[in-house]
Amino acid sequence: MVDVTSDTHLDDQEQAPVSEEVLPLVEEIAVVGKRSVLTGRLRVHLAAGTAEEIAHAQVQRESVEVTRIPVDRIVETTPGIKTEGELTIVPVLEEVLVVEKRLVLKEELHIRRRVEAKTADVPVTLRKQRAIVERLAPETLDPEKEIPR
Repeated sequence: MVDVTSDTHLDDQEQAPVSEEVLPLVEEIAVVGKRSVLTGRLRVHLAAGTAEEIAHAQVQRESVEVTRIPVDRIVETTPGIKTEGELTIVPVLEEVLVVEKRLVLKEELHIRRRVEAKTADVPVTLRKQRAIVERLAPETLDPEKEIPR
């Protein structure tokens, strides 16, 4: 507000006129925006192939060894099959005609189990994929095309 007064004396009844001046204020506002610009593209190919590799595995093979042990002993009853650890004993009987009939143990079969373990190499075919990424330079792109979203 500006106060304007003059040098002339006024009566107490009169007062000096007051004038106001309005000054407009100006303000700048910055607006930030964004737009998509195509700077390059990628092309990805998947290539499938096979590779020969060796698979290692434990394999077992079981075999038996039979040993005939002559006994020739007379027994009253049929002996049963016995197992002692890895050894299985199977009685083999024969009836022999004498003036009287007797049960004679002719032999025993001693069967021993053996387990062998070894590593076997088995070839297997495994399928593999690998990704090939190719970057396309921006100058090879069409600037008129819009960027896919």
